[in-house]
Amino acid sequence: MADTPNHPHSGDASARRMPIDELLAELGSRVDEIVLDRERLRALLDAVISIGSDLELAAILDRIVAAACTLVDARYGALGVLDGEGGLADFRTQGLSEAEIIALGDPPTGRGILGHIIDVPDPLRLDDLSRHPASVGFPPGHPPMRTFLGVPVMVGEKAWGNLYLTDKRGGGRFTDDDEDIIKALAAAAGVAIDNARLYGELADSQADRERLLIFRDRDRIGRDLHDLVIQRLFATGLQLQSVVHLVDAPEAAERINTAVDEIDGAISDLRAAIFSLHTGAEQQLSVTVKGLAGVVRGQLGFMPHVRFEGPVDSAVPEAVRIEVLAMLREALSNAARHAGARHVSVTVAVAEGRLAVTVADDGGGIPAAAPRRGLANLAARAEVLGGEFTIGAVEPTGTELHWSIPL
Repeated sequence: MADTPNHPHSGDASARRMPIDELLAELGSRVDEIVLDRERLRALLDAVISIGSDLELAAILDRIVAAACTLVDARYGALGVLDGEGGLADFRTQGLSEAEIIALGDPPTGRGILGHIIDVPDPLRLDDLSRHPASVGFPPGHPPMRTFLGVPVMVGEKAWGNLYLTDKRGGGRFTDDDEDIIKALAAAAGVAIDNARLYGELADSQADRERLLIFRDRDRIGRDLHDLVIQRLFATGLQLQSVVHLVDAPEAAERINTAVDEIDGAISDLRAAIFSLHTGAEQQLSVTVKGLAGVVRGQLGFMPHVRFEGPVDSAVPEAVRIEVLAMLREALSNAARHAGARHVSVTVAVAEGRLAVTVADDGGGIPAAAPRRGLANLAARAEVLGGEFTIGAVEPTGTELHWSIPL
């Protein structure tokens, strides 16, 4: 880590553990406790990077809810902020339309199932909301909801709020893995919230302005500590490689080697994510996209062709930019690992109040039996932004991924 500038407040500032350190440590401990497939682990890392990339509390809360819905395929999500008196001081939602929010009137105050989790701050998973003893039904105009997953968000040792997820897409129920991944997200969210609160306190204090600058600088440096996660993955790969020679069955050895390759891919993805999601907000989007293409060049074996149309650098809000970079990173990484392409092009265009992003390759296309979780994740990201995601074919072979997102 770079040396901290000498400053009269630097000793005081260094007395605090940087929240990003705590976030990574907490995430690492939670990941050790659960078994996640590679796509869900990568989605969790993306979510943690996303919520940790902002210091504004309101934006962080909205990102937490959106990330939670994406991770467990929930149609609706909410984050209730406790008021310290047994009720809710704030209630952020995901999945409801503006018309539905207006029709519902005042936000919930903490009765029924919501009140139960406030009183008993433990994870709660239900196949049918209406059958729980604490259920009080829905107000008029409320969309129907059945399956439910609730997890407390702790800041330090105190319950700060609760994450609520309802209506698992596809009609299924929330699983043990869903609960584990939301608990891991909630742990990281607690650290991000504490980070934002600290930032707000410093921002409100004129006397601590210089101390705030040091804090923000350390936060940027702290983002590089995602390499701790990379080192964990790298060590796991080495451990797997060290036992290959002990396995007699060729099929088992092949599976171990495949797992090592997948870990290598995850490491490359994470490095690209660190670059794309943690570049400064002041950096132009076009510059960041070109830099991301340069990072993926090592995986592809060639430089993707990148083209821009319209006011890309001035018209795309930061929240949309972060999601677009995450989608581009995943699309380019997938092309590098699976397409076998010799040419990849990226087009980013802004026109008539919409952002259009296209990634095309001349590879072998998407096999019918290929896992679709990554593509579903790309579609979910676009849906969160109110946009659309389509998959097309490129003649004679190849694939075209296209996003259209309102600005």
